Amino acid sequence: MLNKQKIAVIVPDGMADSEIAALGGRTPMEAAKKPCMDLLARGGICGMASFIPEKMISDASATANLAILGYNPKIYSKGRSPLEAASLGLIMRGRDTAFRCNLATLSEEEQIYGDKIIIDHGADEISTEEADILIKDLDRELGSDKVRFFTGKSYRHIVLWEDYPGACDFTGPHDILTKRAGGYLPFGPGDICVRLMEKSYDLLNCHPVNSKRRAEKKRPANSIWLWSPGTKPEIPAFEMKYGQKGSVVAFVDLIKGLGIYAGMNVAEVEGATGNFYTNYQNKAAAAIGEFEKGADFVFVHIEAPDECAHRKEIENKVKSIENIDEMIAAPLYDYLNSSFKDFKMLILPDHPTYLSTGAHSYDPVPFLAYKKGSEKKSKITNFNEKSVSKNSDIFMQNGYELLDFVFAQ
Repeated sequence: MLNKQKIAVIVPDGMADSEIAALGGRTPMEAAKKPCMDLLARGGICGMASFIPEKMISDASATANLAILGYNPKIYSKGRSPLEAASLGLIMRGRDTAFRCNLATLSEEEQIYGDKIIIDHGADEISTEEADILIKDLDRELGSDKVRFFTGKSYRHIVLWEDYPGACDFTGPHDILTKRAGGYLPFGPGDICVRLMEKSYDLLNCHPVNSKRRAEKKRPANSIWLWSPGTKPEIPAFEMKYGQKGSVVAFVDLIKGLGIYAGMNVAEVEGATGNFYTNYQNKAAAAIGEFEKGADFVFVHIEAPDECAHRKEIENKVKSIENIDEMIAAPLYDYLNSSFKDFKMLILPDHPTYLSTGAHSYDPVPFLAYKKGSEKKSKITNFNEKSVSKNSDIFMQNGYELLDFVFAQ
């Protein structure tokens, strides 16, 4: 049994929620059967933490995960898109602004783009193969030396825009489902960004890929939606900051890019999807593999609860939490407990994603921090939002300080 301390961080994205009538007034965390998380909560330190400054809610996941890794988002956040671009291996030019480019489903009846309703932020999670055809056609027809389209995964793609002249708030489409586009367009009907989105609808709505999708009873990816613009960030290396060799296990490009900028190793996970049907077992195996390769700190991100909440899938959100507990948290705990004399585990959502609205929130979230050999006697028997806020007096307003707190325990 090795003596060097190891730290595992597990982030079920968007796991926190509010009470749901269909769950008997319980939250998904409260309703889920998660014996490993509950065991660690009983023997660890629990508290509430706020990871998203109120004015940064439009980029909740990027802001929160940056903070969980110990970086003050007010200093280091430049938006999620530069991180996603890095994950795709893209080199940003000095005057480039990166945009997240969703392939989304908008309603078709309205003649004016701003009157259209945002039906699905991810076009039924369009396959990457179909998306690649659309993105390449968009780049050929609408791209230029200044504006370039790049394929990511499923509905998540990147536009790099050199000398982009604008600066304003953008809204992620996942937060405005069922809303009319006009109330959330970044500048108004005359803006070049909006015009590009309008032109994308004209190109995509009758595209052969979407004709085939309609025939298969799938939603068409009939418009792009640009959001989260950002320039290249400067993030201190994680190992220099904490003296720990770090690794990231994730599917979504945002988290992978964050790991790249922080100088961490980024593991590839076969079968990972970024949704409910991801390969949970392979994520645990990848995390264990990183420890066995010499990592001291492994950050495991699971998108499934967040996607289930966006789609308002109550049962799947509960089940995704149970899957994370059974197939990721428990195997990681068993491995660390049998292999190392000294280890810690930190488990927490990055932000709430509410089933009631399908949207992100900047509300505080519960965390549990467990250290082998220093088991506490907390009053938490079910790790969830209500039990932690009621029974713990720990509240971290600056969530980016939580990792320092965990290292100090």
